[in-house]
Amino acid sequence: QLQLVESGGGVVQPGGSLRLSCVVHGFNLDYYAIGWFRQAPGKEREEVSCIKFGDDSKYYTESLRDRFTISKGNAGNTVYLQMSALKPDDTAVYYCAAEEDPVTGQLCHVNLQDYWGQGTQVTVSS
Repeated sequence: QLQLVESGGGVVQPGGSLRLSCVVHGFNLDYYAIGWFRQAPGKEREEVSCIKFGDDSKYYTESLRDRFTISKGNAGNTVYLQMSALKPDDTAVYYCAAEEDPVTGQLCHVNLQDYWGQGTQVTVSS
């Protein structure tokens, strides 16, 4: 069973930065895409960014592309989300998820994820 563990959430002032980490246990990630999704109170879960391990292709929600960066750790089982210039609208629970056998060009659909982490809260507030 693939297991995903997120960390790095917290409270940050507007304009600040945070780096989220997702450590993945249990599978060879060459056949997976790992992504970040978020869910604000009263809203549906939405995609943020995803990376396909097999070819390093990436997807970003267009409105977040300039402020968020997804990357892989050197150990090969960690994915980071670097968030900068944070806004109150970025407040949400951020989830890490894995999709098996992803199709490049069709990454990061919420309904196609096979495994989910427990989530980490990010609060942007002064």
